[in-house]
Amino acid sequence: MTDTIHTDAAPAAVGAYSQAKTNGDLVFTAGQIPLTPDGDLLADAPIDEQTERALDNLLAVLEAAGAGPDDVLKTTVFLADIDDFDAMNEAYADYFDGSPPARSAVGAGALPNGIGIEIEAVASVE
Repeated sequence: MTDTIHTDAAPAAVGAYSQAKTNGDLVFTAGQIPLTPDGDLLADAPIDEQTERALDNLLAVLEAAGAGPDDVLKTTVFLADIDDFDAMNEAYADYFDGSPPARSAVGAGALPNGIGIEIEAVASVE
């Protein structure tokens, strides 16, 4: 059995997807972008600010599923420009203390609406 996760503390899904899905053991988030819950797109902001907004959204979705940063097993970071890796990595590190999750970071080229970053996660929710 699966459950759909939704929170108003993160942007609403703007397409045919859910903010997250869980089977009670794991939660899989949709990619979170630098969009505020009120709908302000931060596409022109520096990549560190975009990273922080995307991670704030990600953690809000995870909290709605009953998980937190320490429960994250894996993240995938999509960057429009791989040259933004260092700035993203510095901002990202502030969100995961001690033992960070496994992570892939991909230079994805163009992302929707001119954004610089999208981040998704898999977390444990026991």
